[in-house]
Amino acid sequence: MADSMRVIFADIAAQSPGGGPLYVKLKRIIERAVDRGLIKSGDALPPEREIASMADVSRVTVRKAVQELVKEGLLIQRHGSGTFVASRVKPVEQYLTQLTSFTEDMARRGMIVRSEWLDRGIYAPSPEEMVALGLTSGEKVARISRLRVANETPMAIERAALAASVLPRPEDVTTSLYAVLAASGNRPVRAIQRISAAILKENDARILEVQPGSASLNIERISYLESGKVIEFTRSIYRADAYEFIAELRLSGPSEQSAEAAGAVL
Repeated sequence: MADSMRVIFADIAAQSPGGGPLYVKLKRIIERAVDRGLIKSGDALPPEREIASMADVSRVTVRKAVQELVKEGLLIQRHGSGTFVASRVKPVEQYLTQLTSFTEDMARRGMIVRSEWLDRGIYAPSPEEMVALGLTSGEKVARISRLRVANETPMAIERAALAASVLPRPEDVTTSLYAVLAASGNRPVRAIQRISAAILKENDARILEVQPGSASLNIERISYLESGKVIEFTRSIYRADAYEFIAELRLSGPSEQSAEAAGAVL
């Protein structure tokens, strides 16, 4: 990376002959490097003093070029971390009104989906899994953990847990978990999801190909069968720059408000 940066920033005057402020020339060189993929989304730029040395310009020139690119959204600055190329991923919009799988969501958008398996196996349940799935101490849990990728962009880390009696062979899940559950008559019909904002830790950030400390959307989902039995406990970590969750809210009408008021009186 260091050698490639030296090539990118070497001799600004030679790369951009002619008049014009040096900071504008440096700004254009950074823009071209990003457009050509020489510097990718999430990559860190060298410190100001190093760019100034490689480009043979002042630190003031570097600072002005970087500030302009931050204003335009090409670069982002994180206090104490440095300057990075901003994500250029177009966020996927996910509505919260339907219970669908990731595979189904992406297929409806015409996106090519694949998974990278992080774990598939049968384990002793954790206390949290026992409570969520209603398991006894003698029962086992099936875990499937995978990186979900759409159009070659890492989107989410999904860690699902189910009773081993429901999914005795986790390796049977090759694409959609819900398709496998449907085949055995165990596809969930409703779910409760809790969404929270979080900061990505180093390992998860590496898997999602973003910088540690980047924002994420964490979702905990408990899914139910028609009978009311819990069938799935899933914790997912979504890249905040690649996913947007949308919910449609309706204001209750006067008649509904009156009914609620009457119920409160009763």
